[in-house]
Amino acid sequence: MTDGVYWPILRPRRGELAALHHLDAATASRVMPIIELAPTDRLPQLVRQLPPRTGAIAVDLSTVEESADPLCSAPLDLAEDLADIGIAMLPVLRAYDSRRRLMEHGLAARMHLGRAVLRLQPHRDARNAAAASATTDRLLAGAGLQSERVDLVIDLAETACAAHADRFEERARHVLRWARSSPWRSVAVAAGAMPPNLDDLPTDEAVPVGRLDAQVWARLAEPGVGYADYGVTSPVRRLGVNHRQLPTLRYTAERDWWIYRWARRGGRSDDRCHDLCRTLVGSPQWPPAGPHFSWGDAQIARQARSARGGGSAANWIAWSTSHHIAHVLQALPVAGS
Repeated sequence: MTDGVYWPILRPRRGELAALHHLDAATASRVMPIIELAPTDRLPQLVRQLPPRTGAIAVDLSTVEESADPLCSAPLDLAEDLADIGIAMLPVLRAYDSRRRLMEHGLAARMHLGRAVLRLQPHRDARNAAAASATTDRLLAGAGLQSERVDLVIDLAETACAAHADRFEERARHVLRWARSSPWRSVAVAAGAMPPNLDDLPTDEAVPVGRLDAQVWARLAEPGVGYADYGVTSPVRRLGVNHRQLPTLRYTAERDWWIYRWARRGGRSDDRCHDLCRTLVGSPQWPPAGPHFSWGDAQIARQARSARGGGSAANWIAWSTSHHIAHVLQALPVAGS
């Protein structure tokens, strides 16, 4: 399970889960989402409404504090809730997990597929090979898991500029050399280059934003190294920041995201979203397969045909994420090919 599998690191929001819900069977078999939970997130409720077609999800609970009640366990409670819905859970091990949390992750893993994800951020968790080995040995021992049952995700986090990308590429090469010393079930490299704030970009025109994360991964060009990213969002979480969003699509191409932000002036939001989608459908970025490229592209094409319904921020993220997943999988080699 190395080549051809895509590991998107997503938030548990209606938009992202809608994109996962509308995957076809062939696409879903190549996607293993990592869902980052915040303390207030209610993942089981959303999953009941929009079950992901992947059948399994990895869940990162690193920002959810441990309960003082020894009978309460976030990993085990979530594992039980997801089992009731028919979704398998892979707990995500992090370098700063406590002994108790690691034990709970191990129990949660064995409730489902007997697998876990180890998410290592070299810049924070391990500055050299010896530190990386010590950290991963502690995590595996604490969870009671062997590396053969664990997928390693090397998370380089934000690649904000070309200089960062070059530095992260070199760091990734060092970490990948270290990773070969253990028989991991799979190894993937993650990074994210989407800016945390798009408010300063021009409106009413398509603006390219470089996919530096994808470019770093492409330059690594190592067989057996899987691809991970942060979808169409930023690794930098803007917690507590709420504002009324303009109609926005983050449309993935080979080297760039094309950001379509349409101002609300000059018409109702329904009209502006219709004009945005109509502009995108007539652009060079629109794929030859058109609405058949992904569920999200079908929704964009439908919106372009009709001015009824302006959509919502959840819709725009769902359509963008759906197209992004399809684009990433088209670029990845299929296992065995």
